Amino acid sequence: MKEDTSETVLAKRTVNRIEEIAGTFPGYRRAHAKGELYEAVFTPTGQAAFLTTAPHLRDAEVQAIVRFSSSSPNPTTADALAAVKGMSVQFQLSNGAVTNLVGITLPIFVTKTPKTFFDILNTVRSFKDGKPHFKEMVKLFATYPESRAAFQMIRKLKHTKSYATGRYFAVHAFYLVNEEGSRTPVKFEWEPVAGVETLSIKEAATMPTDYLEAELSDRLQQEEVRFRLHIVIGNQQDPTDDPTKEWPKNRQRIEAGVLQVKRKAIAEHDHFIFDPTVLSPGIECSDDEILPFRKDAYAVSYERRKKGQ
Repeated sequence: MKEDTSETVLAKRTVNRIEEIAGTFPGYRRAHAKGELYEAVFTPTGQAAFLTTAPHLRDAEVQAIVRFSSSSPNPTTADALAAVKGMSVQFQLSNGAVTNLVGITLPIFVTKTPKTFFDILNTVRSFKDGKPHFKEMVKLFATYPESRAAFQMIRKLKHTKSYATGRYFAVHAFYLVNEEGSRTPVKFEWEPVAGVETLSIKEAATMPTDYLEAELSDRLQQEEVRFRLHIVIGNQQDPTDDPTKEWPKNRQRIEAGVLQVKRKAIAEHDHFIFDPTVLSPGIECSDDEILPFRKDAYAVSYERRKKGQ
């Protein structure tokens, strides 16, 4: 009997595999389990108006919900043990609709196909304490050469000193669509106004388990926390279907707006799904296979945490 490899089934199998590796934590997301929600306001500069009809990138100041998170699927993991951090933003449009932008502190993803991501999880099961043996890394790179750059970046990635001083990348390519229907390939990046600050290995080892949430709480009482949204404009030769590859550094960039994080959000239940494929008119998904896969995996994760599983 031929195995069903549809995206929905593969998403469920992937979430199952994450649970087998990391354990199950009822009510929490299956990835980036540890995180907090914050209220924010996004103010566009108008510089992107010629590229898109999306109102929040043209002239409409909008409210937003921001979730800063740690990449671990275990919500009790110490902040200093999960190097990759996340910043998910849900823009709340005036018509009641939302549009999402999901970023991490890496500019690329580990694979370009959902099947490869699942296969890599099977290999990760043999790692001890989350760290692969050298021989296993050699085998991993030989089997999945597309993942080499991301894993090397993860190994060298320094811990952010604050959620407010991390640089976050949306990883995937998208298309902006203007009033004439012209489609422009783009990537999104969040630049911290306070500058990028990281911790040395020695400094990270001395930090409390939950230092990032505590630091951001203290910071918000003393100063504004702001991020500039940069849009990187791609050329015809830049891949839109491969999130494992960076675009050249010399691509044109425009500052699309400023996000001001105001305060911790008061939410009785975290019902938010930061699905990167939920987009405003004027923004479209690229042909990146990981995008629809993330949609399915997020849906599986949400259903399980909603049921307290």
